[in-house]
Amino acid sequence: MAILIVTHSKDNEAPRAVRRALEARGERVYRFDSDLFPTQLQLSLDEAGAGRLSGPDGQLELPEISAIWYRRNATGAGIPKDLDEQLRKPSVEESRRLVFGMMTALGVFQLDALDVVRRAEHKPLQLKLARALGMEVPRTLMTNDPAAVRAFAASCPGGVVTKMMSSFAVYDEQGREQVVFTTPLEAHELEDLEGLDLCPMTFQERLVKQVELRVTVVGERVMAAAIDSQALPKAREDWRREGAALIDAWKPYTLPERLRTQVVRLMDALGLNYGAFDFIVTPEGRHVFLEVNPAGEFMWLMRHPGLPIDEALADVLSGRAARRSGPRPLPSP
Repeated sequence: MAILIVTHSKDNEAPRAVRRALEARGERVYRFDSDLFPTQLQLSLDEAGAGRLSGPDGQLELPEISAIWYRRNATGAGIPKDLDEQLRKPSVEESRRLVFGMMTALGVFQLDALDVVRRAEHKPLQLKLARALGMEVPRTLMTNDPAAVRAFAASCPGGVVTKMMSSFAVYDEQGREQVVFTTPLEAHELEDLEGLDLCPMTFQERLVKQVELRVTVVGERVMAAAIDSQALPKAREDWRREGAALIDAWKPYTLPERLRTQVVRLMDALGLNYGAFDFIVTPEGRHVFLEVNPAGEFMWLMRHPGLPIDEALADVLSGRAARRSGPRPLPSP
């Protein structure tokens, strides 16, 4: 039997780390770099769900796959960019459909299935479920209505910040990525909300921070780390602005037991086996939930403060730790 890792060839060290952990447990691992399909990697699949993969990792009969780690997708990236768009677009789509069709048809455990990930990514659902579970969440408005934004801001004495519901970046003339970070909304900006009619945004009450947390959950295992985002001026609203400068400053953090239980229950409700949570801890010690990323990065946390996320993933993928098979109803109050 074998465990399939679906990623792409330019991914970071994470797939290699998890592969090493799986192989240390005696598991066979096959890496499917999706950007190599269909140009350098072959996939055959019949009506019974049988077939074969053939690529840089050798050959693998599909019925031998016992579990899948779906991490990243870049299917069709190798199809020539200068191909007529009328041909390239359906080529990418057909390739994508075969890859995801194969993963679905196999009927094996996935960490995590695409439909589960897509549902869990919805921020309105996350906030509603977190609130129902008793977590503190920031007052939030998602809208394209400038009047609603102004009324919301007037009700937040500490001010508001604005953010996107999805990971979003623009690129300058040199092709450099410019990430859209969480940003305070100043009073004069409330008078000019140009562009909101073209793109709705998320607005939240501005909270005073002591530290920020990244809580990584794999199966039932909860691992938390804290960063003093207030140590650097540019990081105070969004630590990612100074992510590289702060990369060695993450420290282990012990969650309150009640919050730990709530985090696991939210994972149950979303049906996730992997989730990267973001929290704010206020100076009064309140833990405020911001979001959970079903595919968030984790390599820097393995280095500092040394969280064993690769080992936890290997345990769930190999069936040595508890798994979730889909969303579960919220527990009764």
